[in-house]
Parts: sequence; C-alpha cells; structure tokens
Amino acid sequence: MDELPPVEREVWAPLGCDAAFELFTAHLARWWPLASHSCSGDRAAEVQFEPRVGGAVTERAPDGRLHAWGTLTEWQPPSAFAMRWHPGQDAEAATRLRVSFTPEAGGTRVQVHHAGWSARSPAAAPVRDGYHQGWHTVLACLAGAAALAGDER
Repeated sequence: MDELPPVEREVWAPLGCDAAFELFTAHLARWWPLASHSCSGDRAAEVQFEPRVGGAVTERAPDGRLHAWGTLTEWQPPSAFAMRWHPGQDAEAATRLRVSFTPEAGGTRVQVHHAGWSARSPAAAPVRDGYHQGWHTVLACLAGAAALAGDER
C-alpha cells in the first residue's frame, strides 16, 4: 500500500513554549475533548505522560482501568515530543505523531505532524481522514484553553 500523506495541523496559542508544552502534556485532561476523543468516552478521567523517551501515554478511566495511547519516542520539553500513537488499538497499529512548539509573536505555534498510516491498513484512508478532522477539533480546544490560561496570568 502506498503511504498516505501525513496529517499536518497547527494552531497559535497565547502562551510561551514552556506553558504551552506543559498544558499539552501535563494538563491534557483539562482541555482535550475526552468525551469524544478518548478510549473511555465521557468516562475518561485523565491522560498521563511518563515524561521520558520510552514513557507510556495512558488514559485512566474512573474505575482505574488504563488504556494505552502510545509510547514516547522523543521528549524535548518545551520544543517537541513524538510518539507511537495507538489509542484503543494494538501497538502494531501505531502511527507516528510529533507535536512541536515554536515561539511566535507573543505565543507559541503548536504543530501536529501525524504520519505512518500504512500501519492502519486496510482502513488507513478513512482513519487518516478522521484524524484530519479530529486534530482540527483537538487543537481548537487547546487554543481555547491556552487563551483562558493566558488570561489568568
């Protein structure tokens, strides 16, 4: 199967890179649309990053069950992280996700590069299309949370 093009999305956040990186990773449950974009749906309690290369990214349900989202392959606060991404899927179905944080005009440009769709064959094209819209939704939520966090400073 020919590799599908990556999903590339970005948003500007009115926070410095340190704060934007921390909001995305350490405080993801505050802004991520867990009800629609998680393994547990509206029952999702939190998502935790083990902040190191090889660290797990896991979702915790209120009953304590853990759902793997993936494994970190790069951890460079506050500029980027990357991971093998497979929420709700076996690790063999992992795609490649990289999120970068670049200073820009009084804030931070947050960029998502999501590739490796052949791992989701034979459903790669519809899965990629879903993530194309999904990342738009997720980053809009991040921008909203960043604006609120910026107002609180």
